[in-house]
Amino acid sequence: MKASLRRELRDLTLVATGAIPGALLRWRLAEDLGSGPAAINGITLANLLGCLLLGLLVARPGGNDRRMLALGIGFCGSLTTFSTWMLQLAEALRTGRAADAALVLSGGLLGGVAMVALGHRIGSPRR
Repeated sequence: MKASLRRELRDLTLVATGAIPGALLRWRLAEDLGSGPAAINGITLANLLGCLLLGLLVARPGGNDRRMLALGIGFCGSLTTFSTWMLQLAEALRTGRAADAALVLSGGLLGGVAMVALGHRIGSPRR
């Protein structure tokens, strides 16, 4: 087997290994806390938690490709969900709840950025 194919299979395995628990956690949060257009629900929590974890991950010195594949792309990539966030926004707009739509949009965006920043701050080495 060629070295490049072996590396691709290893990388795919790392992503899949992280993706399965990330997706299961998102599903469980949505089941337990709901996933409708309300601003605070399981999907919102999953997205914010994923952003926090990504901030922690990128703050670590000496980037590790394997860690990023398994945790960043795999786990956090399947834990967070852009499409469901947009679906929540579209549903709120479709049903005439503009205030909810604004809260979903701004809360998700500002909350996500804030959580990445918080994770980065927590995960950065102390100087």
